[in-house]
Amino acid sequence: MALILVVDDEPHIVKMVEFKLRNQGYETISAADGNQALEMALTRKPDLILLDVMMPGLDGFQVLNKLKTQEETKELPVIMLTAKGQERDVVTGFDKGADDYIIKPFSFPELLVRVNRALSKGKNADK
Repeated sequence: MALILVVDDEPHIVKMVEFKLRNQGYETISAADGNQALEMALTRKPDLILLDVMMPGLDGFQVLNKLKTQEETKELPVIMLTAKGQERDVVTGFDKGADDYIIKPFSFPELLVRVNRALSKGKNADK
C-alpha cells in the first residue's frame, strides 16, 4: 500500500490523520516541520505528501517550492492540508505545484477521496 508523509506541527492533527489513513490500509510517516519534511521526502520517498502551511522554520509553501524544483521529488504528489484558506493562499499553493488544496477543518471522507485521487493519478502517470 502507499506510503503517505503527513507534515504538520500540530501533533493531534498528525495523530488523527495517521490513524484514519492507517485504518484505510495506508502506511504513514510524519514530520513536524519543513526541514524534516524535505529530509523524509528524499530518504523515505513517500507516494504522497499531506503538507501544512504554517510551521516553524520552512513553511509549507517553501517546502512545496523546494519539492517541485528538485529532480528527485518534482513528480511527488502534494496535497496542502492547512487552515490558510484565503483565495491568495489557495492560488499560491497551486502556483507552486500543489496537486490539491484542503482547508482545515476538513472532513475525513473528503480527505480520503482526494488522497485516493492523487495516488491514482500518480500511478496512471507511471504507465
